[in-house]
Formats: sequence, structure tokens, C-alpha cells
Amino acid sequence: MAQAAIEQVQEQTGEAAPAARLARRDSGQVAAVAAKAYARVAAAWQLWYEEAAALIAVSPRTWSRMKAESWSGRLNQDQLLRISALTGLYKALHLYFSDALADAWVGLANSGPLFAGKAPREKMLAGGLPAILETRDYVDALRGGL
Repeated sequence: MAQAAIEQVQEQTGEAAPAARLARRDSGQVAAVAAKAYARVAAAWQLWYEEAAALIAVSPRTWSRMKAESWSGRLNQDQLLRISALTGLYKALHLYFSDALADAWVGLANSGPLFAGKAPREKMLAGGLPAILETRDYVDALRGGL
């Protein structure tokens, strides 16, 4: 099904679909770009090393190397999805709130029904990928995107 959609886009536009272009990229190159983007998000949110590592399902030692840009590893699909959702959440927060509030939001207690008085960071750390995606959807809904 996905392959058919990619081929249809290629036929209509004469160029590769975004997913096809990404699939052709070296996975190490994709991982390096993702790590660099996530390092900026983690810094803006003032995450501890352990928190930053846990949110993307890597060890603190691996996160340390990723952050220092001395890492040449690969990320699996789950880790890439986590980074994608977290960078999307970062962007959505900056579209909805002022920069200072957007950066602080993940660490602030939240009375929204999804968080029950806890900080979104706590929910995402405790719930893993499903909680990260729920949080992203929650912010998108606040912005009127859902």
C-alpha cells in the first residue's frame, strides 16, 4: 500500500516522494540530523541527561555522545518516531505560546485532563512513546489542529 502511494507520487510529479527520498538517505545521516535537532529541544526544555535519554529510549552514555556530536550510531524506528514527535511538540508549543512559556511548558504542572496536575515531562517519561504522542496530539488540539 505505501509502496503504491510512493510510486503514484513519483508518476504524478516526476520526482521521488518525501518518504522515498528519506528511505534512500544513509540511516547514519538521518540519525545525526535527528540527534542534533533533539539536542536543541532537550536544551530548550532544560532536561536532565537521564530524562533526555529516557524520552528517546537511549542510554545516558549514548545521549552524552549524541549531544556532543561525537556519535555515529543509528536510531531505530521507535527512536526516530520519538524524536519526530518531540520536535513536533516543540514546534507546536512555539506556535501556540510565547517562546519562554513554550520552553517551560513541559516542566510546569498542568491541570489539563491528560496530565492530572503533573508536568507533561513526567507523563511522557512515565508513559513512553504513547504518552509522547498523546501530549503532541493534546497540544495540536489546543492549537485547533484536531
